[in-house]
Amino acid sequence: MVSQPEYAVAAELNVTVETRDGVELATDVYRPADPDTGEPIEEPKPALLDRTPYGKRGRMERHGEWYAKRGYVVAIQDCRGRFDSEGEYYIFVNEPEDGYDTVEWLADQAYCDGQVGTIGTSYGAWVQSALATQDPPHLEAMFVNQGAANGRKATFRHNGTFELRWLCWALTLGGGFAKRALEDSDIQQRLANTDVRALLEDGPLHQGESPLRHIPDYEEWAFDIMTQGSASDELWQEPGVNFEAYYQESADVPTVYAGAWYDSYTKATCDNFEALAERKDSDHYLLMGPWTHGWNTYPLPSWNKSYSGELEFGEEALREYQETRLRFFDHYLKEEDTWSDQPTVEYFQMGTGDGSRSRDGRLFHGGEWRSGEEWPLPDTEFESYYVHADGRLSTEKPTVDDASTTYTFDPRDPVPTVGGNCSSYITYEQREENILEYPLSERKMVDLTGRGGFDQRTRPDTLGAEAPYGPLEERDDVLVYRSEPLEEDLEIAGPIRVRVYGSTDGPDTDFTAKLIDEHPPSEEFPNGAAINLCDSICRGRYRGYRDEPDLLEPGEVYEFEMEPYPTANVFKEGHRIRLDISSSNYPRYDVNHNTGGPLYGDREYRTATNTVHHDAEFATHVELPIQPR
Repeated sequence: MVSQPEYAVAAELNVTVETRDGVELATDVYRPADPDTGEPIEEPKPALLDRTPYGKRGRMERHGEWYAKRGYVVAIQDCRGRFDSEGEYYIFVNEPEDGYDTVEWLADQAYCDGQVGTIGTSYGAWVQSALATQDPPHLEAMFVNQGAANGRKATFRHNGTFELRWLCWALTLGGGFAKRALEDSDIQQRLANTDVRALLEDGPLHQGESPLRHIPDYEEWAFDIMTQGSASDELWQEPGVNFEAYYQESADVPTVYAGAWYDSYTKATCDNFEALAERKDSDHYLLMGPWTHGWNTYPLPSWNKSYSGELEFGEEALREYQETRLRFFDHYLKEEDTWSDQPTVEYFQMGTGDGSRSRDGRLFHGGEWRSGEEWPLPDTEFESYYVHADGRLSTEKPTVDDASTTYTFDPRDPVPTVGGNCSSYITYEQREENILEYPLSERKMVDLTGRGGFDQRTRPDTLGAEAPYGPLEERDDVLVYRSEPLEEDLEIAGPIRVRVYGSTDGPDTDFTAKLIDEHPPSEEFPNGAAINLCDSICRGRYRGYRDEPDLLEPGEVYEFEMEPYPTANVFKEGHRIRLDISSSNYPRYDVNHNTGGPLYGDREYRTATNTVHHDAEFATHVELPIQPR
């Protein structure tokens, strides 16, 4: 039985934790207390540490109290340079040492029994993996929910491109709550008045001219990650940014890597589990739901939502986030038998629903929980589906000697993003009130891309789309390849790989790939539905996961390797497997100007003529992780 809420809570706020370089980090400590007197109990208890850039009060305060009532000391800390903590903020770079110092400070307190576990989602997951690279002696367990693995490979950047969510974050949740913005109402008002949607529609920003110029340290790191793409750049080897480079020396403690099929960290979550479960002796677990990013998203926590985007999964998809973490920590920090029946891999297999319309208008995609002992699942058979000149997607490899399809890619008119593995593509609602009348912390966030599964058609609120709105497949720069209607259900679960054999007429370009479950027309959905499962992109100059750029020779055929994020889905009988190939997906990724110029901020544009090859020698294909029936 899990720990029950048997204690009162005693809170000590803004406790100072001094780091090795003298910076003081503000930390709130919640302790179990005697229900009658309200005084902290004397018995030492295991501690949980949550480090955040979003302010340690509000919802964070409430979950600190939740665990303290159940017999844990909980420390919630403002990261360096954020809210009440001292220091200069450069995203993630100081988190390894700051986290280590805080773990060891916490373990040394009389009210802690020497065991420290870590918790946190998104940024709070990054900082856990960051401190783990330093292997703190008193770190005993981690619950890492939706965090990164290698920032250059897939999170900050993605196969050579930049994930524009980080610019959106810098302009909103990042910059709006920067120390300088919190201290200067004029700066905060300027950021509150920034319409991120308009900035993205107007094209790339330039350093010294962006709204971030009012907080220069934020503009510096934002432009660093947008403009630095080579592995030799010092940023990409920092232990707070690239955990993959420090797997071997990282802490060997029981860890849960939790994530979601429509999260912005899906690949990183699976990568971390796969690599560390093999390298470490401690128990490691993978838990993947059908959700989107975050656990405390409005109006419901993502784990407590039965839908993602336009897809409904049913009550089967619901999980209690706090209870799940409590079971884990009770087992590993209190030696209770609360986690022993947890499978090593637990994941939600999407797509078992009947495709009907739910009460709120979503498509019932359905699904059910499955389990396994490793990832990828041991019985997985990887099968290639090849694209053909007539638009077919088939397991038959092309036999023709020369076949290709050519399209025009205009970087001024990129393919719009419609849902997917998105987070932080946001702007503050535009209000007439100033921040004193309507504080930034109370302003609603407007989603610019959608997140989760969506029918791949534009709407009036789709960024970059114009009337008449309609299916993305109708664009001239989107190549569509689809299987015949399936004669029986096909189940996939695991990593996805795409190989596009492409050529272009200039020095650089991008190729994109998107895997789609194409639902047939029905009475409730007469046009059917093209539901995105996962996507990826490859920037030509960084093809093959190059460490350094290598521009393209016009007309030469190259292999553009992509890894759309892992997924688990049943393509039901009568559905089609579909692969869309293009050269942009905006604003999920920044747009290649096709000039071979700067990675970001190029002032020149060049329309590219791009070609996808599908013949015996250059057989473009997607590799799917097929599960046995």
